[in-house]
Amino acid sequence: MRKSRQRTGKNVIVLVENEFEDAELVEPIKHLKRAGLSVRLAGPEPAKIYRGKKGTTVKSDLKPSEVKLNDVDAIIVPGGYAPDKLRLSKPMVNLVKRADEQGTIIAAICHGPQLLISAGIIKDRNVTGWPSIVIDIENAGGKYINQAVVRDENLITSRRPSDIPQFNKVLLAALGREAALKKVAA
Repeated sequence: MRKSRQRTGKNVIVLVENEFEDAELVEPIKHLKRAGLSVRLAGPEPAKIYRGKKGTTVKSDLKPSEVKLNDVDAIIVPGGYAPDKLRLSKPMVNLVKRADEQGTIIAAICHGPQLLISAGIIKDRNVTGWPSIVIDIENAGGKYINQAVVRDENLITSRRPSDIPQFNKVLLAALGREAALKKVAA
């Protein structure tokens, strides 16, 4: 059962692994930072350089065991090939599972729901994602909805890079940062 807790709406963790979809990592981070949020990256290995499918490089700040969920308002899982790699990391899977149990917002784009499936958190939930993982979503007990962005309680999912503007808007609203939407749009 997911708990509900008071959030500051200011602290976001982005999960990273090699071969992430560049825009699905870079664009939400830029959007969140422009809205005044603190964004940190967590990878299977701390202080490692991870490379996106199109060459973007980022350095992780934390490993999963260093993430203090009581201080985290949202976790973002970008797509690409990274989620398939992240789901092989038991600490990453456990982090997502614990975050869901605590009611932390979990936002996944494209292939990102693969990690949510491995964490066992989409059963009986409305989810969207890249078309090739629809069968995986349904086999895990989720209900696939073909929309740009789907929110089901603390889960926010999106299909593809072209959905990022809608994804960002729903994510900021979920974080209680609606006023920041105007600042970011300006």
